[in-house]
Order: sequence, then structure tokens, then C-alpha cells
Amino acid sequence: MWLLEMLHEHRVLTSHHITALWNTSHRVTNRRLRQLHQLHVLDSFRPLTPQGSAPEHYTLGPSGATLLAAHWATETKHLAWRKDTCTRTAFSPTLEHDLATTTHLVTLAATHHHQPHDELTLWISARSTTRLWGDHARPDAYAHWHHHDQVLPFFLEHDTGTEPLHRVEAKLAGYATLATTTNTTTALLIHTSTPTRERHLRQRLAPIAAHENLPIATAHTSDDWLPLQPPTTQRHPLNQLTSYWPHLTPALTPQALQAAAHPTANRPPWRPIPPLPPLPPR
Repeated sequence: MWLLEMLHEHRVLTSHHITALWNTSHRVTNRRLRQLHQLHVLDSFRPLTPQGSAPEHYTLGPSGATLLAAHWATETKHLAWRKDTCTRTAFSPTLEHDLATTTHLVTLAATHHHQPHDELTLWISARSTTRLWGDHARPDAYAHWHHHDQVLPFFLEHDTGTEPLHRVEAKLAGYATLATTTNTTTALLIHTSTPTRERHLRQRLAPIAAHENLPIATAHTSDDWLPLQPPTTQRHPLNQLTSYWPHLTPALTPQALQAAAHPTANRPPWRPIPPLPPLPPR
């Protein structure tokens, strides 16, 4: 059920993603996934690649959607799932971008398996961030990163370099409005495709970040963040950002969570899905 809820939340996960989250061998993962696929709990596709082969990509299958709807006491049509969901996902123009975002968060979540003091306790998809804050901002993800007793709430923007810089710049007004409206201060992490793109983006965003006092950091590698506000020339791993910004407050307030959890006529109740599966019984 955890896997079905994750696939409903994030739409698609590769076998490599699921292996990392389950913390099992890839052979064991593939065997389990094949069994679920044979039962039509999962659907799957494998994108064509110029070289080599891509891992299997899994989506919610027809039996899985039925099970999830029953679990949530709703109907399948209210899950935003269709018979062609797998095909539509496979040919989505944003698939590469979405998978890159997912890979970044999966890597963080899997860290907990070998570093128990580090944990991604919350991970919300782009679709759910729109449900929560779409009037102001639509990040690619929202998450809470815990390091010992410190927490870093952050929005994530995965920048592939295809958007003009002025469009990225325009997004900051929404984040500033969201912070003012909710009386919260949440970090914005922008991951860029190249160091050149990161440099140009920082030059463009610096005046607005300073004016709005937005805690923003950029990176072009996996865990090498350079804060934009307050300005600095020193990069920090994610764990150190919790100390660099000691006064952050999560944008996901109890009020926002309660409002989003309320079911409507055409959608089931919503709650965040734990990024890691529940521990097996002892």
C-alpha cells in the first residue's frame, strides 16, 4: 500500500528508485515488482535511450488503482488515474525533468539507511504543492530534511536551463507572497543543470532575494549548495544549511495540512506519504 500511495503521489518511479527506498538488492526488488506487474497492480514502461537501456519505469496499474480507491473509501475516477496513465506518463514532455527531481529526493531519502541521524521525513510532489500553494507558488517538490535535531524545510526547483531567466526570476514574487501570507520562512533550493546556468541565475535573482529577504541557495551538483541570501562565497552541504538558516519555519502549517486533507466531491482526502516504507514487523 505504501508503494501504491507513492506512485499515486509521484506518478512514476523507476526500479532503481524503488530499490533505493526499499533498501534491498536490485534482484529482490525486480522480483517483487514483476509479481505486482503480473497482478496488474503496477503498470510499466521502459523509455528508449540513445545508448544502453533504461530501467523499468513503474506507474499505478488498474488493480492498484482499485485497491487504493478502496483503501481510501473512494472511487477510482477520483484518483486522477486513467487506463492510459502509463502511456501518457511515458510520452510526457516533462518526464525527464520529473524523474530528475524524483532522483534527487530519492537519494536524500535513502541516506537514512546508512546515516540514521539524517532523514527526509516529508516529500510532497509538484501536484500536491499546487494543491497546497498553487495560488502563489508551484515548486517541483516540498520537503523536510532532518539532521540530528535540526530541520530544513525547503521548496525545490529543478532548473534544466530551458526556461528563460526572467521566468525563473518571476517565480520569486510568488514565494515572497506565500511567505508573507502564511507568516512562514521556508528555504528555496534551486538545482541547475550547469555551473554557467547557476552563475547567470544567481546574478539575476540576487537583487530580488536581498529585497524580499528570501533564503535561497543554488547548486549544480547533488549536495553543494551556495546560499544566495544572506550572501556568501562558501558552499555548504545540505546538513549545514540547517545551521546557516536557523530561523526557518515550515510552509506546511497545520492549517494548510488540514485544509488539503479535507475530501471533496471529486478527490479523496490527502495526506503526505512517508518517503520510506514502514519497517517490517519484528
